[in-house]
Amino acid sequence: MLLNIKNIDVLYDDFQVIWDVSLNVQQGEMVALLGPNGSGKSTILNTISNLINHRQGAIYFNDELISNQPTFCRTSLGISHVLERRRVFPHLTVLQNLILGAWHEKAKEAREESLSKIYKIFPKLGMRSDQLAHTMSGGEQQMLAIARGLMGLPKLLMVDEPFLGLSPMVVKDLIGIFKNVVNEGISILFVEQNVRLALSMADRGYVLESGRLVIEGNSEDLIDNEQVKKVFLGN
Repeated sequence: MLLNIKNIDVLYDDFQVIWDVSLNVQQGEMVALLGPNGSGKSTILNTISNLINHRQGAIYFNDELISNQPTFCRTSLGISHVLERRRVFPHLTVLQNLILGAWHEKAKEAREESLSKIYKIFPKLGMRSDQLAHTMSGGEQQMLAIARGLMGLPKLLMVDEPFLGLSPMVVKDLIGIFKNVVNEGISILFVEQNVRLALSMADRGYVLESGRLVIEGNSEDLIDNEQVKKVFLGN
């Protein structure tokens, strides 16, 4: 088991937003974290990265307790987090953005090899290495954000809303990239609003409602599940 979250509670000051959530991600697995807007999906990812602290419970990564480790330590252990809305450095080039992803010692040592792999996975980035990020399309910026995450040599890649606002053609390209990443042995945990799309890609899914985990299971069991439909559509 790569990531193992046990019974975490998360609060913003005195306002609780996550109640007793447990989930896990296996090595080489793609897992979807689903739920309506405001259900706590991004909060879970931010907690795994330690952008937000949890009050109760524990987080393990590769059987190591990381609950009290700072964000930079979690990144060097192999957790990369691609935030929602892409968040590339707009006035830096593609290459400069990628280099910033390889910030810790192991990633720096493998930087040239990683760049070569990235340009094979994302050929458009190789052709535009000197282009400023803010001049790229939304889909290209999303690819850059994911590629920058991969430059950190992750064992787990977390991506928040990877397909938001993208064209069907770009979504199709990204799905293929996600599958290639998993085939390389890297696990993916991603947040997505489109339930059917997410479950068509993922091995397993977790569904949150109002900060609580209400259902989990294999994707084929969830895709037409009536309880999942009620969470998103109501009674």
